[in-house]
Amino acid sequence: MNLVKAKARTQQVLFAFVGLAFSVTASADFGSYQSHTLKGQTLNVQTDQGNLAITLHNQQAMEISYQPEHIKQLPSFALSPTSTQPTTANFSSTKDQLHFGSEQLTVVVDKNPLTLSYQRHGKPLVKEESGLFVQDAIRGFRFSLDANEKILGGGQRVMGMDRRGQRMPLYNKAHYGYETESQQMYFGLPAVFSSNKYIIVFDNSATGNLDIGATEASILQFDAVGGRTSYLIVSGDSYPHLINGYTQLTGRQPLPPRWAFGNFASRFGYRSEQEVRDTVSKFREQDFPLDALVLDLYWFGKDIKGHMGNLAWDKDAFPTPVKMIQDLKTEGVNTILITEPFILTSSTRWQEAKDADVLATNANGDAKTFNFYFGNTALIDIFHQPAQAWFWSIYQELMLQGVAGWWGDLGEPEVHPDDSIHRLKDQVATGNEIHNAYGHEWAKMVYENQRRRFPSTRPMVMMRSGFAGSQRYGFIPWTGDVSRSWGGLKPQVELSLQMSLLGLGYTHSDLGGFAGGEKFDKELYIRWLQYGVFQPVFRPHAQEEIAPEPVFHDQDTQDILRPFIKLRYQMLPYNYTLAFENSQTGMPLMRPLFFEDEDNLALMDNSASYLWGDAFLVTPITSPGLTDVRVNLPKGVWFDFFTGARHLGGKTISQATQRDSLPVLVRAGSIVPMVAAVQSTQDYSSHELDLHLYMDKTVKQCFGKMYEDDGKDPQALELGRYELLEFAAHQRRTRTDIVLKRVHSYAKAETERQINIILHNQLKKPRNVRLGDKAIDFKFDPEQQRLTLSLTWTHVDTTVSVQY
Repeated sequence: MNLVKAKARTQQVLFAFVGLAFSVTASADFGSYQSHTLKGQTLNVQTDQGNLAITLHNQQAMEISYQPEHIKQLPSFALSPTSTQPTTANFSSTKDQLHFGSEQLTVVVDKNPLTLSYQRHGKPLVKEESGLFVQDAIRGFRFSLDANEKILGGGQRVMGMDRRGQRMPLYNKAHYGYETESQQMYFGLPAVFSSNKYIIVFDNSATGNLDIGATEASILQFDAVGGRTSYLIVSGDSYPHLINGYTQLTGRQPLPPRWAFGNFASRFGYRSEQEVRDTVSKFREQDFPLDALVLDLYWFGKDIKGHMGNLAWDKDAFPTPVKMIQDLKTEGVNTILITEPFILTSSTRWQEAKDADVLATNANGDAKTFNFYFGNTALIDIFHQPAQAWFWSIYQELMLQGVAGWWGDLGEPEVHPDDSIHRLKDQVATGNEIHNAYGHEWAKMVYENQRRRFPSTRPMVMMRSGFAGSQRYGFIPWTGDVSRSWGGLKPQVELSLQMSLLGLGYTHSDLGGFAGGEKFDKELYIRWLQYGVFQPVFRPHAQEEIAPEPVFHDQDTQDILRPFIKLRYQMLPYNYTLAFENSQTGMPLMRPLFFEDEDNLALMDNSASYLWGDAFLVTPITSPGLTDVRVNLPKGVWFDFFTGARHLGGKTISQATQRDSLPVLVRAGSIVPMVAAVQSTQDYSSHELDLHLYMDKTVKQCFGKMYEDDGKDPQALELGRYELLEFAAHQRRTRTDIVLKRVHSYAKAETERQINIILHNQLKKPRNVRLGDKAIDFKFDPEQQRLTLSLTWTHVDTTVSVQY
């Protein structure tokens, strides 16, 4: 199809849509039942208003797709291509109802008027209040809420963990310099997470609203100006089980490359090749590990304005970029480049992009141009296949030069005219209809093309905005341009937890804060970076007036932070195992306290503390001058990670903190694998492995595990090219038995390891330590109450017996 014909077709489809959208009569229900058909895992119900398709995707999850006559339907963005698992579907019919589902989740279809309700194991779960409603171009759903039900969700917002009583816009939008309140931010999610253990995802990419009992206290309402009339529902027997079902439905996060768990150098921005080289040298000189350097927009232009869309090296500032990338890689530093989806009319690629028909159009089929901060521009039509091919060709060229990771910025898109026309495979959509899926489709394009073209690499795709299910494209979100202030630090746990509960487990912040901050606040900076050790990505980033990199601060700041950043590297075996768990079950790396006591609804409001995996409880310092913090301790026994102090759980404690420590507790019964710090994950090795066992008389058994692969193979799990170790300790009356097992191995696995076992809270010196019938040496520190013993392990099942 030539360009003239393509423009004509675009206008025809657009005008046809506009005519239909405003001819729909108001409807508060979906009419009356006429007939049904059952085929496999899908039940189709025909009414006098259209068809209702109910698909059982797995034991826990269903897709509910209302298909009214004459209502345009966009494709699903939330559903994973692998969402449907073979599942036995149960069905029964009576005069007034249809029952369809699994042992776990059942939908009850009332026939007249047609409404749906849901059961978990035969007990009421949640119900539609009136089902689908349509009013002109507005469409949506209404559900009834229980009186005491708490609702999380909606994605990135700063409004407290329980979002009940809030009405929030569903339109991804930048909020520069936010602090302790934000109703609308970079990455909204049209989804809710209920204390009753269900998730509902409104699979609609259009501009809309999520009203969680704000307008009507007992009603959850979703509405949008267009888009798909469909939702997904997931049920679980526990919160982790619920997340497992949700991520089975919408997709799970693939393992990032191991280097993504290291330290990043990042700022707005490095202006020259020499500055990049000098910065990397500074990290080595000051003995700070480093794994990645992020180049902001100066890599393609010397000024902030006027160059966006060049997407090619500014050779004046970066005369030998390929050699620079190679040299950095030799030092173990990976290069990440920023890209944006805007092509300025002043950029060197403007005419190329226009001629290639890769830009979103206006109603006449011409490139839609508009003004925003960076200049006069058009927007890449990321939904249009020719546009994707053109955009990917730029990424491919840069990857061939050695670029290792991508930073997609402004992908809400930050400015997106409502009347922009986007071309999907067989239809068109306006900016308003498709806005919230823009970043999602962009990430998909980068991820899938990289997996196809560079099959031996793991994509590292850091992006600011997306949709439900974006995690399946390796999506690593951050929390945007946060204020460089205590107010900016305070909501970061809330933001990460809310996103993690809905699959986006790598949500992190610009450590130290990004926006503003005329004067360096040393305490704030230290506290933010200390917290960063226990979040998914360690990436200080800020406007350059105050250096975000610790190596450019005073000696005292460096001396406090160096051990923390090295701790990040020491914890690589533990953190990488969390990533493995996330890729398999969707379990977040950062976990809310309410996972510990699912009957205590008050815990759902707590974002002052969180769990880092199963072993650590972290309470960031978010106010200046604090010498202690109040911590709501889950049941059990907990030890201060830095001092070893023992605390009995099930109560609120006051935990002391020092300038060079963070309130971090370790659960008794944990076994934490660690290694020595390295300059870069390029040098990573677990040949010598430290196993930290946190013992207590109240815990008779301790458990831990460790996942390992080569850190870069994207098919490691699929093809079994990984190692999985399991550790246990069993306390008996006269001895403690420590068991080491390798339950899975591969060709590149270590043939033997030097294992250093460190038993914390060891109250007395043992008589001896035996490996089979052989005594082994040990060291006992009575002051630290710590027992250390070492052995060479050949990976056969091994039991070490500590005898008293």
